This record gives sequence, C-alpha cells and structure tokens, in this order.
Amino acid sequence: MKLLNWSEISTVLIDMDGTILDLHFDNHFWLTHLPLRYSQKMGISVEAAQKKLAAHYQSVAGTIEWYCLDYWEAQTTMPIKELKREIEHLIQLRDDAKSFLMALKASGREVVLVTNAHPEALSLKIERTQLDQYFDVLYSTHEFGVTKESQLLWQRLQHKQNFNNDKTLFIDDSIDILHSAKRFGIKHLLAVANPDSKKAMNIIDDFQTVTDFRLLIKDL
Repeated sequence: MKLLNWSEISTVLIDMDGTILDLHFDNHFWLTHLPLRYSQKMGISVEAAQKKLAAHYQSVAGTIEWYCLDYWEAQTTMPIKELKREIEHLIQLRDDAKSFLMALKASGREVVLVTNAHPEALSLKIERTQLDQYFDVLYSTHEFGVTKESQLLWQRLQHKQNFNNDKTLFIDDSIDILHSAKRFGIKHLLAVANPDSKKAMNIIDDFQTVTDFRLLIKDL
C-alpha cells in the first residue's frame, strides 16, 4: 500500500529542523549548550539555568519570539548566534533526506522549504549542509511575521506561493503545526516520527508517519 498518492501532488512544502535536518543540533543547543553557557555567565548551576530557560521557552512556545534569535539574545544577553557556531558540527541532514530531496526535484514537482527558523539560523544551516540546492524556494516564516502555528501564515504563504491545497503535500515533525496546516485545508499531510537521531521515535496517531524518506522514493 502506498503511503502517498503522488499522482495528486504537484507541490511539496517541507519543514527544516527535525524533518530534513536532524533535530539533535537544536535540542542540544537549547536544552544543554545554552543553559551551560548561561549558567557560566550568571554564576548559577546548570540545573538552575535549565529550569529558568525552560520556563521562558514554554511562555513563548509557538510564537515568532520562540524562533527569533534576536529575541533570545536580548532576553539572555548572550551571543546566541556565536554560541550556535560553537556546536555547528552537529548540524546535518538526516541520513535519508538527500536521496529523497534529489528524487523530489527530479520528479519535476515544486519543492518549497517552509521553516519557522530565524533567517540567520537558516543561513547557518545552508552554509553547513548546502540544503538550498534541493529547493525551488526557501521561506523563513519571519518574513511573514507569523509562524506555521498560525492560520495567517498559511494565508500569506499561499498568497505569495500560489499553491493548490488539494495538490499540496506538507511534511513536518510538529503535530501542532500539522494540525494548523490541516485546518487551513492542505490535503496531503505527513508527520516525521523520528526527528532527533539521539531520541526514541515519537508515537503519532493523528497523521500518517514516516521514519525513512527513502521508502517514498519508489512511488514518486
């Protein structure tokens, strides 16, 4: 049984972190590396730094601030962009991403990156992985002023990109964001169940899931 009916799909919208890039970099940065550096600066324990930052993360989750490096630099008085470079070696494509993206591009479909990541985070990841070569266009939702969790984003993105909901596939690792896309009316939805290579697979009941993109290639 085919996971997707590719004959109905002409546009593929793809998330970045946790979808084509291993989410380990981001999880390690926000949950381990930044708390470590923050604890050193503030003279508090790593545990205290993790607790304080986690509470702040939760308070802005899903908003444009959560994804904004400038916001976090202002809030923490830490050089977030420089700190990311300290562990940039962890930025990498998923093992199954390159062959899938190459096959998608070869199929002639429109392939669009849609990420909530800050433009400078996107630039760093392009620099490290050259992921831009696989896409027709790349969008950071910061240019629209709202995140994928918001219906406004989908309205503004569709106005700019002119995709047909019934012929569009959206792939993401966030269930909340997939639900947002579903509410907007995007017909084909696929959840990535293993976004972080260092963590166990997520159990997802709401959407069709994929753990290896290479399984989709034969049906393209």
